[in-house]
Amino acid sequence: MNDDWQRLSARMLAVHPVQEVVRLLPVLIGVLFIGRGGQGQIWSLVGLGLAIAAGLLRWFTTTYQITAEHVRVRRGLLSRKELSVPRDRIRTVDLTSRPLQRILGLSRVVIGTGRGDWQGAMGVTLDSLATADAARLREELLHRRTEHTEGLVDVLAELRPGWVRFGPFTLSGIAAIGVVVGSLANLFNEVRIDEDDFGMLQSLVGRVASTPVWLIVIVLLVLTVVLVSVLSVIAYVLAFWNFRLARGEGTLRVTRGLLTTRQTTIELRRLRGAEISEPLLLRAARGARCSAITTGLRGEHSGSVLLPPAPRAVAHRVAGDVLEDPAAATAELVQHGPRAHLRRHTRAFLFAAAVTGLCALLWWFADWPAWLWQVALALFPIGALLAEDRYRNLGHALIGGKLVFRQGSLVRRRQVLATEGVIGWVFHRSFFQRRAGLISLTATTAAGRQHYTGVDVPAAEAIALADAAEPGLLEPFLVRR
Repeated sequence: MNDDWQRLSARMLAVHPVQEVVRLLPVLIGVLFIGRGGQGQIWSLVGLGLAIAAGLLRWFTTTYQITAEHVRVRRGLLSRKELSVPRDRIRTVDLTSRPLQRILGLSRVVIGTGRGDWQGAMGVTLDSLATADAARLREELLHRRTEHTEGLVDVLAELRPGWVRFGPFTLSGIAAIGVVVGSLANLFNEVRIDEDDFGMLQSLVGRVASTPVWLIVIVLLVLTVVLVSVLSVIAYVLAFWNFRLARGEGTLRVTRGLLTTRQTTIELRRLRGAEISEPLLLRAARGARCSAITTGLRGEHSGSVLLPPAPRAVAHRVAGDVLEDPAAATAELVQHGPRAHLRRHTRAFLFAAAVTGLCALLWWFADWPAWLWQVALALFPIGALLAEDRYRNLGHALIGGKLVFRQGSLVRRRQVLATEGVIGWVFHRSFFQRRAGLISLTATTAAGRQHYTGVDVPAAEAIALADAAEPGLLEPFLVRR
């Protein structure tokens, strides 16, 4: 440990100027085309020089210090700023390497405290250090020695090439399509392309205009499905290639990424549970994700990933291995009874009736198309199927000191929470829940989303479950007979 103030790696001088230029690239291009005569080129060169200077200045004005009590970072020239984080508040140390950083052997170190890190309020970032120095710093700050962790590694999961087939079912390609379409629309708007200047474009527009609408819709749907699938697979590969989940001496280590690599360390003493999530399409493909419920990762959801979209059986196995309790991840749960079942079907029926009735009124009084209320009739069978699925997915259990909740249909979630991590209970009953004798039971915790709810649990079972999970916590509020 060195108490002296140190600088970041000098190799970052080849990284930060490039990053600043890329960040200002749209502005530089706009100045180049908007400027009149040679002024656009001159101002673009001036902007380019300023961007490079800003990148170089970051190295000269940034220093850091590691002491036995604190991690400090100073940055800024005219306005100096110092960030200080007590070492006993450090919860995570993540290493990230973008392509250019990987070529130069550099890593970006993000030190998190779990308190508002998503706002940058309590976190510290060192961008960039030599990869070997970054790894040593991580082990030092998390109170682990590298030789110990490397000697006791138990690999829990590694990416299999066949898992890429789950990429299209994550629909991550939709976001990419939105970005591409928006960028092209802005480009065409700025360049002001005149279709009269392009005979081929005119001919294509004429052919599309003469094509039946139903055929255009089918072609567009097919093209959209293919494009979303391809982009989703690409996004999956970029995010999770070389994925590896390993357990060392008191830690879980997650490594992933193709072009940009990321290494996340989770201390087992801060682990409070795991969540298995199954979005509807991914569930149809018999796939699932797995994430950690842990303190110190608040606002850092991507850092809690334990398994990317993968076979459901693998997700259950990984959750069981991480929690050292396979039963909690796979055991059958207690269903919530006929009143919860009726509540789901009633809500689905009322929604379908309201939409259909509104469309029928608009058709009758406002001369809207009749096909609107006719199509809305499909909401009745669809709603019934969705309600049945939502009920079948409801469940709870208390297994070996683990509280288990499951709910959801569009996204089914199974949350396994260690009872030792529960710090309180919230019992919520709406007017209709009181009529049905049901309670929404929420376990509050310092980990993950800070609250996990079992929906529409029979009142007696909810109270008994909370009392059994944390004996004595509800004692002042219970009336014994």
